[in-house]
Amino acid sequence: MNVAVLISGTGRTLQNFIDEIAAGRLDARIELVVASKPGLRGADVARRAGLPVEVIDRRAFNSDAAFGDAVTRAVDARSVDLVLLAGFLHLWMFPDRYRGRVLNIHPALLPAFGGKGMYGRRVHEAVLKSGARESGCTVHFADHRYDGGHVILQRKVPVLPGDTPDSLAERVFEQEKIAYPEAVRRVASGAARLPPP
Repeated sequence: MNVAVLISGTGRTLQNFIDEIAAGRLDARIELVVASKPGLRGADVARRAGLPVEVIDRRAFNSDAAFGDAVTRAVDARSVDLVLLAGFLHLWMFPDRYRGRVLNIHPALLPAFGGKGMYGRRVHEAVLKSGARESGCTVHFADHRYDGGHVILQRKVPVLPGDTPDSLAERVFEQEKIAYPEAVRRVASGAARLPPP
């Protein structure tokens, strides 16, 4: 599978894909990394790995649609089978030809603790505040809603007494490292498909 990876942060998920591919556990090639602003650590991760990086600064566009069009042009310019949202904080209104070919990962058990503004530390804070006894991660087909779309797989972790947002985040991320490559393998094999509209 040729993939594009869209990032807005440190690139931990991108690094995991790089490591999984290098270890031979994920049969994929990263054709493009799109960074949503300059200076991201994730872009440095990509460059160190010799991957092509395109910076598309969200702040340079006056609408989500214009930004999304720029992202689409960048992805269209490559031969890409799947687009992997990896901590990408913006809603990409991708064209219909990408339906079923865009995946996202969320650090909670959707539909709980998802939606606009629910990302990163905010998610883990909300989980702890709710008193939930478990959390985890969800990989899903992306659609045009924040954290919407058909679920491919989830992995769970317990919420432990004394957990902080950081300790919970680390436990969830260990499961993300397993779940996201597995979801890509399922899509590549045809075991996971987006249901008809």
